Amino acid sequence: MDLQKTINFITKLDEMKNIYRRTSLIGSKRKENDAEHTFHIASMAYLLKEYAPEGCDIHRVIIMLLFHDVVEIEAGDTFAYDLEGDKDKFQREMEAANHLFGILPNEMEEEVKSLWLEFEKQETIDSQFALTMDRLQPILLNACNGGGTWKEEKVPKEKVYARVEFMKDVTEELYEFVRNLIEEHHKW
Repeated sequence: MDLQKTINFITKLDEMKNIYRRTSLIGSKRKENDAEHTFHIASMAYLLKEYAPEGCDIHRVIIMLLFHDVVEIEAGDTFAYDLEGDKDKFQREMEAANHLFGILPNEMEEEVKSLWLEFEKQETIDSQFALTMDRLQPILLNACNGGGTWKEEKVPKEKVYARVEFMKDVTEELYEFVRNLIEEHHKW
């Protein structure tokens, strides 16, 4: 393995701390960054593993979550409800993935990029549970912040539901939990 290439990628990861999202930290006006988001959802996956579908490999899910937003170092964060920004999001992120994961030694590049693509394609139970964590976390933050970004950006409840509808087929219990959070905290 090429240690220097690996170290170069590791130092590049630090830039995730400078990619700010639209969701505020609980009890704070400060927006969370990608590194904080990544830590939070990887932790959630482990702590909520009993709600994962049968056959889900929680360790793969955690690794997938650790790398799912690395591309935002170059592609930027696209706000969840930004229809215009969503149009070219995958293209921007794919270009970033090719460049950023290309910093790694070949065998690692293939492994990490493959996990990123698996997350993007949403064809496996591992990727679907990972996406469940990715969608659950901002809902928790918004609920704990009195509506948070939903309220600030005037996001209709229907759009929030549209982003989590898939969860019904992944984990009914977490979907019901999310549905209750939305109903309780999306009021204005």
